[in-house]
Amino acid sequence: MFYEFEVPGKIRGKARPKVNTYTLRAYTPQETKDYEQLIQQYFIIKYPKYVTFEGRVFVKICACFPIPKNTSKKNLGPMLQNSISPTKKPDIDNIVKIVLDALNKIAFKDDNQITKLEVEKVYGSQEKVIIRVEEY
Repeated sequence: MFYEFEVPGKIRGKARPKVNTYTLRAYTPQETKDYEQLIQQYFIIKYPKYVTFEGRVFVKICACFPIPKNTSKKNLGPMLQNSISPTKKPDIDNIVKIVLDALNKIAFKDDNQITKLEVEKVYGSQEKVIIRVEEY
């Protein structure tokens, strides 16, 4: 059994916690919380009767970035064929963190169940994240 869904829109990475200088307490930035909720909403909309995985889990994340407007025709083909990859922010590890934190306790009981992970940044026609969660 597996879950596969897309989250269209601007790709966000997990931001570092901020510290309130008055109370000295750390908190998660609102932009990070909002993107995690967006991922959860797309998951729940596609799989309203989901079952949380309890065994070992494989997660595949594909972050599709738009092709820059100033791209030459020479580079356009290789970008779409995945011969040239995006090397811009957000970093790949921050994309993984935000996706896994969003799906924790929803798609799987705990992120320590993830024993296999595949992540890729590619160019595509529209900006989106494609997520596949599979119990194996």
